[in-house]
Parts: sequence; structure tokens; C-alpha cells
Amino acid sequence: MKNEVKRKVNKRLKIIEGQVRGLQKMVDKDEYCIDIITQAEAVREALSSFEDVMLKNHLATHVVEQMKSGKHSKAIQEILSVYKVSKKK
Repeated sequence: MKNEVKRKVNKRLKIIEGQVRGLQKMVDKDEYCIDIITQAEAVREALSSFEDVMLKNHLATHVVEQMKSGKHSKAIQEILSVYKVSKKK
């Protein structure tokens, strides 16, 4: 993973970590359920954004290398696997 991508995903993960800590505080303070659910949705969206960056990096690096080295089946299987997991959300 290139340093630029690594910095980007680490930044996103730190934001997500802060959001989850915020959720914990909200629960501890017995805040309004709808507010907690709204914050949880923000965490879900942030995770989705993180996944997008990771998938883009994978496609641009690993999949390209797999295709060049003749490992087409592996590349296809990995992408289908991620696709199937994402459909279950």
C-alpha cells in the first residue's frame, strides 16, 4: 500500500474510532435513542467510505498484478467475494 493511501485510510480509521467512542459516551449518558442511531449511521457511512478506498487500492494494485501474472481466477474470485458480502449489508 502506498504511503499516501495508508495515510488516507489511517486518517479515516481515526475518525471512525472517534465516532465509536462518541457512541459509547452517548450510550453511557443515556442520550436519546434516535440521536444514537443517527450517529451509528454516520459510523456506518464512514466505514463504507473506508471500504471504498481499500477496494480502489486493491483494484489498482493487487488485481492489476494478478491479471498481469495470469491469476485471473483469483482476482475474479476475490472481487466476487467482496461483492457478495456487500450485498448482505
